[in-house]
Amino acid sequence: MSPAHSKSESVAEALDALDRGVEPDRAVLRDAVRALLTELSRRAPGRSVEVRVPPFGAIQCVAGPRHTRGTPPNVVETDPKTWLLVATGRIGWDDAMRDGRLRASGIRTDITEYLPLSG
Repeated sequence: MSPAHSKSESVAEALDALDRGVEPDRAVLRDAVRALLTELSRRAPGRSVEVRVPPFGAIQCVAGPRHTRGTPPNVVETDPKTWLLVATGRIGWDDAMRDGRLRASGIRTDITEYLPLSG
């Protein structure tokens, strides 16, 4: 993480930029995404679901059967801005899924019980 930004500062700064209709600074967006992924892994420890937010990060979380080889059966994937908005409760999981901004495959991928993470 950039030394100039704490985790909460990065999330707040990225959300502020989006609220103003401007693109968040890449480093700020990266740090915000990683902070929110870290918080999700803290709230939902485990290895049964993989959450991917390319190009900034991916984690495994949620208790249950552990996946060890090949493509995981339970994958959530989205872009950084959508992750920021979903993770902070600015947009709903179902809305992001319906719009195609968030993709979730597998029976364990509904992580809405852990959201919002911050905001």
